[in-house]
Amino acid sequence: MATNAPRVAGRHFLQIPGPSPVPERILSAIARQTIDHRGPDFGKLGLRVLDGMRTIFKTKGHVVIYPASGTGAWEAALANTLSPGDKVLMVETGHFATLWKTMAAKLGVEATFIPSDWRAGADVAAIEAALREDKAHAFKAVCVVHNETSTGCTSRIDEVRKAIDAAGHPALLMVDTISSLASVDYRHDEWGVDVTVAGSQKGLMLPPGLSFNAVSEKALAASKTSRLPKSFWGWEEMIAVGKSGYFPYTPATNLLYGLDEAIKMLHEEGLDSVFARHLRHGEATRRAVAAWGLENLCTNPKHFSPVLTAVVMPEGHDADKLRSVILDAFDMSLGTGLSKVAKKVFRIGHLGDINDLTLIGTLAGVEMGLGLAGVPHKAGGVAAAMAYLADTKREGSAKAA
Repeated sequence: MATNAPRVAGRHFLQIPGPSPVPERILSAIARQTIDHRGPDFGKLGLRVLDGMRTIFKTKGHVVIYPASGTGAWEAALANTLSPGDKVLMVETGHFATLWKTMAAKLGVEATFIPSDWRAGADVAAIEAALREDKAHAFKAVCVVHNETSTGCTSRIDEVRKAIDAAGHPALLMVDTISSLASVDYRHDEWGVDVTVAGSQKGLMLPPGLSFNAVSEKALAASKTSRLPKSFWGWEEMIAVGKSGYFPYTPATNLLYGLDEAIKMLHEEGLDSVFARHLRHGEATRRAVAAWGLENLCTNPKHFSPVLTAVVMPEGHDADKLRSVILDAFDMSLGTGLSKVAKKVFRIGHLGDINDLTLIGTLAGVEMGLGLAGVPHKAGGVAAAMAYLADTKREGSAKAA
């Protein structure tokens, strides 16, 4: 008779760059009984989460919530603002920027792709140069991924906006914040973003299943003349019905319960504190990687991600083999390398509801796994991270005192 595999004690460490672990408070909220999505209680919930998401995007404008993955929000951003044959300017910051470009092509949009080696965020000078050359203003939008989940590089959206303005170009600015929203400082209104794309399963700490567009008045105006086909993704009806807290179709009610709780948790901690925590954990992780004698995929310190760290494997060693060893030995999942960097890097997620001890446990699993897998490295990565976290904790306590 076949026997079941033995139970593994303790919890699984989900340290991929999203989905991130879901806190118990959010799981409990999601577990509530479903209510009538046409009833008065749902309208109140809808208004709360729409207003709450405005505070997360840092916008006073329109927010649309879809029962979809982040890919759906990508499509909504393009379909609502563009027409067949329109040209857009995109930046090859990594795997997900490439997927967004592929989607644009499938929709009949012509994308000019600024190439990169995947080791830094968006090249602001290249964006400005391309826009200055576009004398006819053929580019209808500039599309940038804020935090590229495949590489651990974060682009400076404030600088992208300055580049567009310096070129005197009227293109819309569209930004993917799927892996950065609620983890990295982001300012939709202040940075002049026209469409922000987001998802539920990263910094918002929910399971996958909700996606978002934050929409400027300029983008809404563009939607009036857009000729790409859209029905489910259309903003007009969503915004009109959303004014009373409802959806034009059946919403993901229980995920909205979780979103309501997530927004409360983010504000209880304070968004600035959330961003500072992620910055600390990113720096601690990079110090561990350096102490191991390994290489960070992102080479520009200005673009280091607070959300994840992509670690380059030594020549001749397979990142997926290391990940498998760590999963088997320590019940911890790390992110795989994608497309161009498949098997060459592994990714450590440090986002969402994570604290210092969780991070140290994660780094300990990596350091032990490197040894078990026979990957050349130096000892002391965990110690370097611990020292940094302890020092910054003391500094924070001293400032508070």
